Amino acid sequence: MAPLTNPALTVEHETSFEYGARVDVAYHFAHLRPRESEWQQVDRHHLHIEPRPSYTSEASDVYGNASTYFAFYVPHEQLTVRAASTVRIVDRFAAAGWVLDPNDSPAWETVRTSMRYSARASLLSAAEFCFPSPFILLHAELAAYAREVFSAERPLLAAAIDLMHRVHGDFKYESGSAEVTTPVLTVFKQRRGVCQDFAHVLIACVRALGLPARYVSGYLLTTPPPGKPRLLGADASHAWVQVWSPQFGWLDLDPTNDTIPSVAHVMLAIGRDYGDVMPLRGVIRGGGEHALKVAVSVVPIAREDVPLRR
Repeated sequence: MAPLTNPALTVEHETSFEYGARVDVAYHFAHLRPRESEWQQVDRHHLHIEPRPSYTSEASDVYGNASTYFAFYVPHEQLTVRAASTVRIVDRFAAAGWVLDPNDSPAWETVRTSMRYSARASLLSAAEFCFPSPFILLHAELAAYAREVFSAERPLLAAAIDLMHRVHGDFKYESGSAEVTTPVLTVFKQRRGVCQDFAHVLIACVRALGLPARYVSGYLLTTPPPGKPRLLGADASHAWVQVWSPQFGWLDLDPTNDTIPSVAHVMLAIGRDYGDVMPLRGVIRGGGEHALKVAVSVVPIAREDVPLRR
């Protein structure tokens, strides 16, 4: 196969805390290194933490996401965590030399049946993502909403893509309309939220039918208005969904933008829901009230005709 033209992107994600009182001890866990895959290569990654942690370790979590654990055993009044990465992405379908035809996928009922436990039969790993999770409970209202496009014997991916279209059309993107802990059914009823909420609703609808779907955290390369420069730090973390089909594996769906992610989406981590892939979380002793600032920049750099590692 001839080398593909791969857009290279730089991603900078900075989180800073200003504490109202001294923090005596702190333990933090981060998902800030982009995920490696057949279609995404991490050329460079650096994590800078200030002040310098007392202890740091790196590992992969249960879903294969790169994770960093760090702790402070000395007092501090502020914390800055800055991740800088360069990634190179190819379109997975172009790389394989074929065009996605959603109608080639099996009937969704067939896939649902394959997710059920059967004595002496192997259970597919994707089945783990059919069940409720802390941020995504399953409800009859969500199943009924999904069934309006998941008609009898309809190809799974064709129905999933139509469901993405429907969520995008029925829900309004509105910053501040929901909290991280807002129940998915509340978001579903109020019909508004941010990318995290769009993703949770779509996943909950798919799982309510007994089908596997998982949460993806990452970043999105945005285009500034005509004639305007790209604003550094103006972008934000993004979230989308993956739906599983036996022929295609995990297919990415972005209900916020009503699109199938390609080379503008940078994958950070995958999990059952947002709780599994939070960019940064932790437990502290002390601190009082605090001010939080988050800045994300995704910027394209020179394109090069270099194939990804296989």
